[in-house]
Amino acid sequence: MKPPRDGILLVDKEEGESSHGVVKKVKSALSYGKRYKVGHAGTLDPFATGLLVILLGQGTKLSRFMMAGEKEYLATLELGIETDTLDPTGSVTAVRDVPRLSSGFIRETAKRYEGKIQQTPPAYSAVKHNGSRAYTLARKGLPVKLKERTVTVHSLSIDSVDLPEITLRVRCGGGTYIRTLAADLARDLGPGGRLKTLRRLKSGAFDVADAMLSRDILNEAHGQIQKRGIPLLEALPGMEEIVIDETLAEKVRLGYQPHWNELARVVDPIHSLFENTENDQESLIKLVSGDRLLAIVKRESEEGGHEKVEFERVFS
Repeated sequence: MKPPRDGILLVDKEEGESSHGVVKKVKSALSYGKRYKVGHAGTLDPFATGLLVILLGQGTKLSRFMMAGEKEYLATLELGIETDTLDPTGSVTAVRDVPRLSSGFIRETAKRYEGKIQQTPPAYSAVKHNGSRAYTLARKGLPVKLKERTVTVHSLSIDSVDLPEITLRVRCGGGTYIRTLAADLARDLGPGGRLKTLRRLKSGAFDVADAMLSRDILNEAHGQIQKRGIPLLEALPGMEEIVIDETLAEKVRLGYQPHWNELARVVDPIHSLFENTENDQESLIKLVSGDRLLAIVKRESEEGGHEKVEFERVFS
């Protein structure tokens, strides 16, 4: 059976190439023509390496769901050198001596950054500011003042200390800037610093160990890349699903939006799927028919106590 064209592909990005460059290589290798969509979920800066989730065809509709998942990174923080980009690609703005810092003090300081924290995105980032990308303004020397946002750091552990370098392992929620996290920690430690290296190890349920090397994309046969693709139905393994029959599935394809009680008749304990949910991402459900993903939906309340199904994404 020929692997599906719609889904995701796991790629281990090399240092020095852009995320968009990897997308172009995948699109060229698949040779589906200009109308076939290819994208990615979660940009990696050119200096960074590791897991880049490539979205294929209708997989591009999964972007926000993939990006909202937990990420894991291995990073090197270099103390004593600050740059305007907070990483090795920028201009040096300060150089300071690095004092003797005990491993205990470093680990104790790092623990302050676990949990929900306030973080300001770096000026050299893709965040929109006054209608333009922040990095566009920063490169022109224009002032960029971005708003603080709340991000979640599930864990920040110290793998090793070899001053002036500290190796960090970070598990965090979507939207967290590791450059900013490293720079903030460096300032708290005293001398300041920059992120020297960054490698993404995991994104959601997916691991870089299962990814193909980006350098191999253009050398792989079209069929081999297809075999490495993960179909739509398996692209969000942590999301609950409801299997509906073909009759209801056909109505959904034609634009019909079922009420919640129709789905409750299909799956008796459906309401248990939403007990103790913490965020919108956890309240989402996949509608499935056979081996096909039909839609991603969530439950919404209406006036009078009724509940309806709100469609987040529909797949043809």
